[in-house]
Amino acid sequence: MAIAIDFGTSNTVITRWNAATQQAETVSLPGLSQQIAENPPLIPSLLYVTEAEAGKVLIGQQVRDRGLDLQTDPRFFRSFKRGIGAEIQGFLPELDGKTVTFEQVGEWYLKTLLDQINQQITNQDNPPDSLVLTVPVDSFESYRNWLTGVCQSLNIDQVRILDEPTAAALGYGTTEQDVLLVVDFGGGTIDLSLVQLNLGEAGQAKPMGFILKWGEKLLGESSSQKIKTARVLAKIGQNLGGSDIDSWLVDYFAETQKVPKTSLISRLAERIKIQLSTHPDAKEVYFNDETLESYELGLNREQFRDILQQQNFFNQLDNLMTQVLQRGRLQGIETTDIDGVLLVGGTTQIPAVQEWVKQYFTEEQIKADRPFTAIATGALQLAQGFQLKDFLYHSYGIRYWNRRNNGHSWHPIIKAGQAYPMETPVELTLGPSVDNQPSLELIIGELGTATSSTEVYFDGDRLVTRTLDSGETAVKPLNDSDSAKTIATLSPPGNPGKDRVKIQFRVDEKCSLRITVEDLLTDRILLEDRPVVQLS
Repeated sequence: MAIAIDFGTSNTVITRWNAATQQAETVSLPGLSQQIAENPPLIPSLLYVTEAEAGKVLIGQQVRDRGLDLQTDPRFFRSFKRGIGAEIQGFLPELDGKTVTFEQVGEWYLKTLLDQINQQITNQDNPPDSLVLTVPVDSFESYRNWLTGVCQSLNIDQVRILDEPTAAALGYGTTEQDVLLVVDFGGGTIDLSLVQLNLGEAGQAKPMGFILKWGEKLLGESSSQKIKTARVLAKIGQNLGGSDIDSWLVDYFAETQKVPKTSLISRLAERIKIQLSTHPDAKEVYFNDETLESYELGLNREQFRDILQQQNFFNQLDNLMTQVLQRGRLQGIETTDIDGVLLVGGTTQIPAVQEWVKQYFTEEQIKADRPFTAIATGALQLAQGFQLKDFLYHSYGIRYWNRRNNGHSWHPIIKAGQAYPMETPVELTLGPSVDNQPSLELIIGELGTATSSTEVYFDGDRLVTRTLDSGETAVKPLNDSDSAKTIATLSPPGNPGKDRVKIQFRVDEKCSLRITVEDLLTDRILLEDRPVVQLS
């Protein structure tokens, strides 16, 4: 059985492939899924730790049904996906003598989810044999490495990941259209992607998605299905989502009605936000059981839009749209070439967001009827013969000593947008920097946005992320350890003033960066096509 999981910041969606109907279907897990008539089964991305040492937790609707999300409690976690792989994680609680990280919380959540899938929709003797997980388009390598580690211990033969916008394009079933703009706006991130679909046969197709784990019995299998392809033309993403909007509403009510910033107020703010998607105004009643005072929290769409405007919300959206359209033009795609716009994620249900999209595209181009299920449904296509042609999401470079600035800088070697596997390697020559240098080291980094970085911190019990304009390139070193960064032992030792080694970089079909190192003095190959880091 094939399973797909769209692990979101606010909600998680599970789909499975029904062999009888040959269709994807959304899975409801009793006790974990919300049962809201107008929505498909959504599992709240919430977790409560009951025993940290034993890894016993409650997740999803279990947390809300017990009211465990309404108190300030270090055992309760929400929006933890945003903290996974973050450089600054803020306060990390110590529970039962164990410091709990966001990576640990995420692992508990996913594994508990899969345990429930095995118990409720399959059985322990016949677990899913194929799992597809979706990831944000702009996730750093650390998030993918974490996901890889989690998957290695799963009793599933094949595990793959697919970026969320591409999955959404497949999930909307837009087989009649060629170039699509996917606006994926969920609880934690917004991603804009231009995707080109091609439903014909492909002569030289690339591997199906990004493989995290591939069991031996699947390595020998072959498929007689026709290969379908999707090509990602341009992508841009940012840490901005529904949880940020909830926080802005909490701040608004705290300022205008002097209510405390608590988990209960955050939940009421989220309800008001959701109500405003279908009604011109919304109200929720708040009762303070300590002061015995009651408050009526109310908001209309005009006030809501003013709050968003004050937070520079629409300017941020305009900047993202400008960037993705500019990147599309570099690929030969003009705005007039875009056939359809797909809205994905709960935040796209906000009328002000839909009006913003209509400033750029006509109402006929926009599709918004599958905001919650498109990603998980589309991810299942990887298990049904839909194969991807994709490129690197990030740029990569090597660290060097910048004498002018008297500090380290980064030299790009592979730029974002590079297709893989690479046909022609990138070459670089290096020389020693000190007398009698015995070896050469190479630090490889993932180059992020050139103008900003993301800070993750706590505001009371609330996890917050914000973009900081630093003017410098955000870099994530990938091999900065003594065992990984040495690439050449020089015999005889080298001296400054002359190139000593030639390095060839290439990315293989599994998105691994490989290097070949040649000693120019001795004409010896020191490393040959050695994988050094996994890229994305």
